[in-house]
Amino acid sequence: MQAKKRMPRAEFPNPQFERKNWLNLNGEWEFEIDNSVSGKDRKLYEAESLSSRIIVPFCPESVLSGVNNVDFMNAVWYRKEIDLPEQSLNGHVFLHFGAVDYEAEVYINGSFAGRHKGGYISFEINITHLLRTGKNTIIVYARDEVRNPLIPRGKQSEQYYSHNCDYTRTTGIWQTVWLEFVPKSYIKSFRIYPDQKNSTVDLQVICEGSGELKAEAFFEGRPVGSNSKITDGGLTSISVALSEKHLWEVGKGRLYDLELSFCEDEVSSYFGLRNVRLDGYKFLINEKPVFQRLVLDQGFYPQGIYTAPCEEDLVNDIKISINAGFNGARLHQKIFEPLFLYHCDRLGYIVWGEYPNWGGDFSNPDLLSAILPEWCEELERDFNHPSVIGWCPFNETWDYEGRKQRDELLSVIYKTTKLMDATRPCIDTSGNFHVVTDIFDVHDYEQNPDIFRHNYNKLMNDEPELFDRHNKRQSYNGEPTFVSEYGGIGWSVNGENAWGYGDNPTTEKEFFERYKGLTDALLDNRRMFGFCYTQLYDIEQEQNGLYTYDRKPKFDMNYFKSVNSREAAIEKQE
Repeated sequence: MQAKKRMPRAEFPNPQFERKNWLNLNGEWEFEIDNSVSGKDRKLYEAESLSSRIIVPFCPESVLSGVNNVDFMNAVWYRKEIDLPEQSLNGHVFLHFGAVDYEAEVYINGSFAGRHKGGYISFEINITHLLRTGKNTIIVYARDEVRNPLIPRGKQSEQYYSHNCDYTRTTGIWQTVWLEFVPKSYIKSFRIYPDQKNSTVDLQVICEGSGELKAEAFFEGRPVGSNSKITDGGLTSISVALSEKHLWEVGKGRLYDLELSFCEDEVSSYFGLRNVRLDGYKFLINEKPVFQRLVLDQGFYPQGIYTAPCEEDLVNDIKISINAGFNGARLHQKIFEPLFLYHCDRLGYIVWGEYPNWGGDFSNPDLLSAILPEWCEELERDFNHPSVIGWCPFNETWDYEGRKQRDELLSVIYKTTKLMDATRPCIDTSGNFHVVTDIFDVHDYEQNPDIFRHNYNKLMNDEPELFDRHNKRQSYNGEPTFVSEYGGIGWSVNGENAWGYGDNPTTEKEFFERYKGLTDALLDNRRMFGFCYTQLYDIEQEQNGLYTYDRKPKFDMNYFKSVNSREAAIEKQE
């Protein structure tokens, strides 16, 4: 007898909002590449079959998908048949997608169900009215144009080959697909506002229907607070006083479990008791200055490209970072999946949420309509994660074909971010070119530690001066700051002529000395609240990670842990 194949990525994808009644749709789907973009004319949404097969949730460029086509794909189609018993259709049925790159259309039993634009964020469609008892057909049409300057692509290569710091593309479905079976009256969404000073948690819950809303908090299985309210639907505020106070801290993700019930609907979640705020040059977490020892993490995998082969790979990326002495990461040019953020929450690992803006034409006002909706969806989806301590909608907004960015673009998105989330700081564009920002960060790949230290020591002058290679286009006005990209020291374990920053060291000793010299310069600076080293692991031709692409250590990680972990100057100050 042939062994049954294990379903890929079988775990529930979002522990922040979990119901028991769900169905994972990962695994084999029918599949077809539509480079002529003629599938809609040919009515593939009514097709009885497609020409090929794919393993979802892996993108067709990946080895794990079984397709492994790394050429450009203008459009792709997916088809899957499912059987549903009559009782599953008594309430609402939502079809969830972790992410589909870029524009997705969904058809159920040949009828249009919904559309979503944006290649990185989760979305759901209520498909109840299109379902029937027994066999149902789901068809997904995804269209992508990586070279279109109104479609942000992150680090996906706009050339056939990967090059410099751009890598293999991702097309179509690349995160888990699942069905969720929901009662007629249900919880639509909620926001969690922890109050560490007063030992309470405040909730803003949106419900559909009328009934009693109940919230219960637990810590390590012990009940520590509850409250309930009667609501006729819409927005309801409810506060829960906590009988035990356990702070969420860096390296100590002390999470409370949260159970919400409304009529017949039950949702499991969690929260961390913490606040973040800026105080002068300091970044405070629970009113204590925390030096952010960050590393650049771009979320690529050799076999899955944008998709981790399994949940353990997500956890491992956090653990190898911690083992090298980092306490968090810039999640760079990609919106990471909720399950990764859950493990960051659990392990007390701080992260910055970023949008994959690269590839966009920042001089074009139409780019606002491409970025803002998906950015707002990211802010809404990831608001409740305690590990997310700040937002960064843009990174390095370079000129496009000689045209400068429209400052209004950055300003509108910054202001929208602050309206949607007043609890976290926002960096308008990491590195350059700042317009309006809570934090003025810079990127600097200077490889000489003495020059690096000399430049940033000026920040400690009586009249602070931040060294900035882009000071003709942006102006530092005393904001809190850190060097959010530095290092990038190349080191190839295979002796390849790999891409990196500056001249590669010729010996391991030289590598260590350069790393320590650059990092010490930032740790010793009493007006720097953090650093972010480039990068955690190699990705394809860019081989400047501390680990190889398959996450093997290049060096003794105890060395980097000892350098990174020592007390920073800003942490010593009262």
